Amino acid sequence: MSTPGTRPVRGDIPIGLSTASVYPQNTEAAFQYANELGFDGVELMVWGEAVSQDIDHVAFLSDRYAMPVLSVHAPCLLISQRVWGRDPIAKLGRSVDAAAQLGAGTVVVHPPFRWQRRYVKQFAETVAELEDRTDVAVAVENMFPVRADRVFGKYTEAAERMARRGGPGASVSAFGTSIDPTDDGFAHYTLDLSHTATAGHDAIAMFDRMGRGLNHLHLTDGVGAAVDEHLVPGDGNQPCVEVCRRLAESDFDGAVVLEVSTGSARNKPERSEILARSLAFAREHLARDTTTVRGDRP
Repeated sequence: MSTPGTRPVRGDIPIGLSTASVYPQNTEAAFQYANELGFDGVELMVWGEAVSQDIDHVAFLSDRYAMPVLSVHAPCLLISQRVWGRDPIAKLGRSVDAAAQLGAGTVVVHPPFRWQRRYVKQFAETVAELEDRTDVAVAVENMFPVRADRVFGKYTEAAERMARRGGPGASVSAFGTSIDPTDDGFAHYTLDLSHTATAGHDAIAMFDRMGRGLNHLHLTDGVGAAVDEHLVPGDGNQPCVEVCRRLAESDFDGAVVLEVSTGSARNKPERSEILARSLAFAREHLARDTTTVRGDRP
């Protein structure tokens, strides 16, 4: 029986590996690393690589490497604008269907780009409808402003005009809704700690605003550079330890995914070392008491 102010623990928080974390290696390599290093599962990043778009083959890899798919990241990056077609509403629906097929509980999605005018208007309604018809949580991720001259100019005329108005080096939002999804309000959120660093946002304040809607954590780090860094947690200035401990001490029943950059690795041992160090950090700071949870989230 629990004492006042405590709750029974639901179990260890699953720790997954984003398939994006092994780039430039491929999706199958991510499943292999996850298996070898002892992750609890993977997050599938759907992007230009053909295998990432082939959900039947991803299911095969999940079985082959005994690695469940914990979450699916919808193809909503600038580099994946044409993956699964051009209609972002249809792509989000397909992502939810893929998650359901794979047994994943969460789809991670970014806010719509501002030039996706119909999507901007229908985004909140689309997210709610998809959650109503499935058991999949559509967790909207916090984002960050970007350098206009680094990102815009290749996708739409509207983006080019935005870049010109901002001027060289200007930071502007590419998104048609707030880069802080709690400003618009959704049932479920993804908190990304590299994005809070780049945006200059207070990660703990955002954690508190997300409250019980916080369904998914991208555990990573940053120092506030102008670009998204995705450092190993603990290598930047974000409150990674505090966020992990707060989750561990609450009744959080979502997943934590390591989304870190390993592009500097020259070979498999170096990439494995980066990923193993990230996993060790997560295991240490997400460890739960075996009997009770103290201090529920807001």
